[in-house]
Amino acid sequence: MQVALQIASIVFSIILVVLISLQVKGGVLGSLLGGDAGGGIARTRRGLEKTLFQITIGLSIAFLAICILAYVTYRG
Repeated sequence: MQVALQIASIVFSIILVVLISLQVKGGVLGSLLGGDAGGGIARTRRGLEKTLFQITIGLSIAFLAICILAYVTYRG
């Protein structure tokens, strides 16, 4: 079971990296590393962008749960 949890955490982490990369505004490396390419203007998420954001939140919660479960099974 420990191996399955490790594989699941690796798969979830790769998917999360891809989803977060898709959400980057401007698409330049500077904004990815903390630069302010958008000028500080906030927009409301709509349509596909909102769905992608909600999927990212759900996967991050699932990733956290898998990591906690892996830790508990490893310790116990």
